[in-house]
Amino acid sequence: MNHFPIHQRGTLLSLNQEKNARIPLFYLAIALFFAKMLLLRYFLFHEIDVSHIFADLGAILVLLSVIELVTPSKLRTAIYGAVNLIYSFALFSSAVYFEHFGNVPTYTALYELHQVTKIGSSVESTIQLNHFLFFADLAIGLAIWIITTVRGSRRRRSWSSNGGYSKRSVTPIYRVVMTLILILSFALSARVIQVGMPIENELVEAEQEGFLNYQISAAIKAAQDNSVAAEGDIDKITQEASDLQTSYPYKDGAGGAPAAYYGTQKGKNLIIIQMEAFQNFPIHLSVGGQELTPVLNKLADESFYFPNVFQQIGQGNTSDAEFMSNTSIYPTAKIAMSTGYGDRDIPSLPKLLKKSGYVTNTFHVNDVTFWDRNKLYAALGFDHYFDKPYYKNDHYNSFGASDEELFRVGVEKLQEVSGGSKPYYGQFITVSNHFPFEVPLDRMKMKLPEQLKGTQLGNYLLGVNYTDYAIGTLIDKLKATGQWDNTVLVLYGDHFGLQPDENDPAFVKQALGIKYDPQVSRFNIPLIIHAPGQQGKVVERVGGQLDIMPTVANLLGVSLKDEQFTAFGHDLLNVDRNVFGTRYYLPTGSFYNDDILFVPGKGFEDGKAVNIRTLEPVTNLTPYRSDYDYVMQLMDVSDRYVKSLPQRH
Repeated sequence: MNHFPIHQRGTLLSLNQEKNARIPLFYLAIALFFAKMLLLRYFLFHEIDVSHIFADLGAILVLLSVIELVTPSKLRTAIYGAVNLIYSFALFSSAVYFEHFGNVPTYTALYELHQVTKIGSSVESTIQLNHFLFFADLAIGLAIWIITTVRGSRRRRSWSSNGGYSKRSVTPIYRVVMTLILILSFALSARVIQVGMPIENELVEAEQEGFLNYQISAAIKAAQDNSVAAEGDIDKITQEASDLQTSYPYKDGAGGAPAAYYGTQKGKNLIIIQMEAFQNFPIHLSVGGQELTPVLNKLADESFYFPNVFQQIGQGNTSDAEFMSNTSIYPTAKIAMSTGYGDRDIPSLPKLLKKSGYVTNTFHVNDVTFWDRNKLYAALGFDHYFDKPYYKNDHYNSFGASDEELFRVGVEKLQEVSGGSKPYYGQFITVSNHFPFEVPLDRMKMKLPEQLKGTQLGNYLLGVNYTDYAIGTLIDKLKATGQWDNTVLVLYGDHFGLQPDENDPAFVKQALGIKYDPQVSRFNIPLIIHAPGQQGKVVERVGGQLDIMPTVANLLGVSLKDEQFTAFGHDLLNVDRNVFGTRYYLPTGSFYNDDILFVPGKGFEDGKAVNIRTLEPVTNLTPYRSDYDYVMQLMDVSDRYVKSLPQRH
């Protein structure tokens, strides 16, 4: 028999109802959050490693136990709903981000959210239907709420109005339990982060730590980097960079001999064209009996052509390529360089050329605020920029004006700002070949074989072919206005175009008759330097985007040594060997040399390598350990250098 008074029995019943209501919601949140994290793991790593899922569980318990402890009972259901919505959107965005960039995003990607609306077609093309699974529970919950509201269910309305909870305060015992869960889960996450932070390979680190812990790890590393930068002595770092690069045998024999081709183009105009999403394999390739790039093929035959150059961009993508080609400084890969360092006084090619009387200009058909180029161009020292308002919108794609319109305006403005008496530097950023590679019917210049129609590969080839055609119109205009014979023309790709998930190497090989490696071929970009009076030459030396600026400076007679300019790339016409790092699209520790592309595992020992010319695996890694160590040091010095540059006044 129950001997409790009626009022006490009511109190106990109320407490039990409160407990029974609270705990199921907490457990439900754990189940939902954990399930969504497992789904993200599948999207990112294509498998779910049981040994790593406790890292996710620990981070989720930290988040949810904090909600339980600090949220008033009457607001808890609403807070859970809001946090679930934000959490779902974060995981959804991360899955889409990884699909497009092949990189696990950190919180720094939030700095670039405002760019999304300007590349809407690219983002839409990346989203897959299964990405919306992150919102499945929210959609079901909303549907249930609507149905019960319409039916006027008294019991459901009563439960909803209370949020599933009594308005009583959380019991002391429950608070103790939640505190213990918080402490234990926090300790687990802290240990996971401690073990994972030394791993240089970001993908391996993210898989081991879990997505939420990886964000904390990134924040800790950023704070450490900022602390080092704040204490950095720019003169000491500059000397460290010089000493380090002197230790590497870029050139055989003793120095002192004059650099080859030095000053052969001194005083000539300079035009640099950064070609959107332009890989190297289309050069000299025919499809269905048609040359894909007839203009660039002719240029390559008459110019310095570098077939073994590779992208090195970071989070800023196209804007990072602009940054490198003008500074020869590594992107940090933690933030777009235009966003993170647009407030600095950055040594650059435009500033060097202005000392020699050049007028410096840059051209892009989008708004100058896209990727914070208004900050970047000021930091690099360009005299003028010509953005969206200067071009007639011929509705080529979502960016508006076509590459033809870009070059039409460009030639006019270069003549105008130089007055016909001063040499100029003009930088052009093309966008007509931007993902998802939609070429208007009236702009198509070639016909695709049937098997390529409707494929991303086919659309990409049409886009490349159009950009090639547009470059031909620029050359024609330069010749018609008498500028061609007095202009050095540099062309290079900013980054890959073909998305790996839609372009199986076997299909590319079968369709085009070429070998295609998902890393080497994907990141291989063209570099062509047409110098008046120089015969065509294929330069087999391996190179990166960091090497563009030193190579161009040499031809124009600008001595980086005399200018005390700190460059982390090298003149490809005057080195006997080369090595350089890359990160973001490949994990930190990846590097190219004249033989291989190396990609680390947790470190060097479990890494993999492939020959950049034969595209065959390389199993003996021992000869390349010194290159790995050197590149890691070089990128570290570059990061400290750029972070220590003074702010602009």
